[in-house]
Amino acid sequence: MSLRLVSKWQIPLVVAVVLVMAPVVSRADSPADLFVAQCAVCHTMSAKDPMRQGPNLGNVYGRKVGSVAGFAYSPDYTKANFIWDAKHLDAYLANPASVLPDSYMAYQQPDPAIRAEIIDYLKQQAPLYVDGK
Repeated sequence: MSLRLVSKWQIPLVVAVVLVMAPVVSRADSPADLFVAQCAVCHTMSAKDPMRQGPNLGNVYGRKVGSVAGFAYSPDYTKANFIWDAKHLDAYLANPASVLPDSYMAYQQPDPAIRAEIIDYLKQQAPLYVDGK
């Protein structure tokens, strides 16, 4: 039996929150504001913060998929054998289920420019969190 942080009945609620928040963000926002508006509902940046619906993303760029200690990933994440790089993150942010079919992540970002900004921000933050700061 696996622990799931989001039950199937909660997914519509998460989708609704994301859809309501997503249009509010413009490309003029700072990268940190973009992260807060697009990702922080479910993710933190620091391993010191309590986990939310998803694992912390402070060092996600360059990290092996499904490798945050203490986070209950679904099976596709634990079986996946790749590193989060720009290519994988871009595909995942566009459509998580296309990369990891049993993903519970409801967020999808259709705008490639916004995805690129989020990925650049995550890449810039990664060296700050390598030691779990």
